[in-house]
Amino acid sequence: MAQRQFQTEVNQLLHLIIHSLYSNREIFLRELVSNASDALDKLKYLTVADEAYKSISFEPRIDIVFDKDAKTLSVSDNGIGMNEADLVESLGTIARSGTRAFLEKLGADAKKDSNLIGQFGVGFYSAFMVAEKIEVTSRKAGEDATFVWSSNGQDGYDVERVQTGGRDTQGTTVLLRLNEEGLEYANRWSIEDIIKRYSNHVAFPIYLTYDENQYDDKGNVKSSKKKTDKVNSGAALWRRAKSELTESDYHEFYKQIGHDNDDPLFYIHTKAEGTLEYTTLFYIPKKAPLDLYNVDYKPGVKLYVKRVFITDDDKELMPTYLRFVRGVIDSEDLPLNVSREILQQNKVLINIKNASVKKLLGEFKALADKALSGGDEAKETWETFISQFNRPLKEGLYQDYANRDALQELVRFKSTAVEGWTGLANYVSRMKGDQKNIYYITGGDENTLRASPLLEAYRAKDIEVLIMNDEIDEIVIPSLYSYRQEIPGADGKTESRSWELKAVNRAGADEELGAQKDRAAEKEIRPVIEKIKKALGDRVKEVKLSRRLHDSPSCIVADENDPTIQMAQMLRAMGQTEMPDVKPILEVNGDHPIVAGLKNTEDGERIADVAGVLLDQALLVEGIKLKDPADFVKRLNRLLAN
Repeated sequence: MAQRQFQTEVNQLLHLIIHSLYSNREIFLRELVSNASDALDKLKYLTVADEAYKSISFEPRIDIVFDKDAKTLSVSDNGIGMNEADLVESLGTIARSGTRAFLEKLGADAKKDSNLIGQFGVGFYSAFMVAEKIEVTSRKAGEDATFVWSSNGQDGYDVERVQTGGRDTQGTTVLLRLNEEGLEYANRWSIEDIIKRYSNHVAFPIYLTYDENQYDDKGNVKSSKKKTDKVNSGAALWRRAKSELTESDYHEFYKQIGHDNDDPLFYIHTKAEGTLEYTTLFYIPKKAPLDLYNVDYKPGVKLYVKRVFITDDDKELMPTYLRFVRGVIDSEDLPLNVSREILQQNKVLINIKNASVKKLLGEFKALADKALSGGDEAKETWETFISQFNRPLKEGLYQDYANRDALQELVRFKSTAVEGWTGLANYVSRMKGDQKNIYYITGGDENTLRASPLLEAYRAKDIEVLIMNDEIDEIVIPSLYSYRQEIPGADGKTESRSWELKAVNRAGADEELGAQKDRAAEKEIRPVIEKIKKALGDRVKEVKLSRRLHDSPSCIVADENDPTIQMAQMLRAMGQTEMPDVKPILEVNGDHPIVAGLKNTEDGERIADVAGVLLDQALLVEGIKLKDPADFVKRLNRLLAN
């Protein structure tokens, strides 16, 4: 039988696990138990929903057995099981592109990052931290063949068909031949402790088989017999009353379903009764999942019907912008045999999803309000939440029109007026009475944006500008258009007020900066504008006298109907090739010596050099890469030499 080779990324992963990860090895047992639980969930669903499986005798359980003398530990389940193709697909390859990001993150600081195991569906491989060889014996439900997958984690793997492999029913047994580091887990106390901490609320019974010794008066072993004890609570935690649960209970369950060693940032447990009956338990992680920005991210919410697992890979259970949420939805109103394929159109599930989204957004708003009035702990929780999940919430502004008003109150930005994060409502509260618009600047780097000459006149007039340095801001905020707020009126009724959002790097955002120069001064500088415009030709859409510049000689803005240069670059990077060549509008400061110095010169070369430098330096200040840096340097050198 020829040995098969691991996929390249599996080899990289195994090398890191075996040679680098040694803090928190115990998570291997959490991952194996979690995989066994998933296998039981899948078969439990089929025995209810699929006629072909209803005749299977099925009393779900997980069994753990260790033998310290033989240096082995096994985890068995009687779940769905695997055939040869499943073993190769599940244990020989990793078909998710996010694995590369996982490997990069893991390799950056492997010792600290062992808690990342499981977040990319690679939890099985963590067993190689404690095993010199692993044998997986499995028989798929409804099939007669039994297969054994085996590997030392280095030289590839074997898969062979066997008679029974010790299995009389469907299911899987993972046998670990422990290495020296793994022997510390070959005892009753270590296993019980790990199960209690990580897997106590797995919804199936977990049994541990061990030797119970009888001792004589001198402390010697007199006799020994096998004993099997149930070592977990085995209850669906989300179904229990809140009053029965401790914070520790909630945290343990989160670590099991979230594959995380950290406690959650916070959780939301809801039981709805009435027209629809359902229970939800949602968790917000302390750190954003590593695959948060991957197209093939793994959803974090499991769907149950009357405690029967239905699916954990349906991205329709939560809107995309809430993909960081972990937890459980358990419905009383969906049929047990509901097809996974029609869940997306199911009205009951749609209503549960909509109600859940509103509940989550309401809890986020309550957290934000508490951060303003509460103590340091509330502020720290909110700061952590926004630092990790502000960007996906912004996605909701253009994905979820029905909840846009709620999302407007949650998203946060940096500002020229205050330290840290601020919201649109905070901005409006600081406005001067006669200010008509909310101003913002977009771009790729916060420090670059803060130094932009576009802000000079706004600072001079004490007008706050929001700093929007997320790439997504370029797309989201223009679609938002305005911010509306309900304000109590003098008669007790509320009135609605709205403020248009204006980008200071667009041509139409300077109305509130005051009048343009007096006509005589404007007439005097007009020939200079024409010289610059002629010199630049089709490099610019227009050259204008600026009223937003105080100290800098020039800046660029985009026409109100054009994408900014930064947005055009971002869209090209995303693969959009049909992008027009966006030309900026160059604004110049007529009072600046560089610009004013062109009034009395007709030297065509000097005018061309000054005009080119004015445009190129305006591009550089905005963090935009020059098409011809060498030309810029030549022009600058000629000007410095004269």
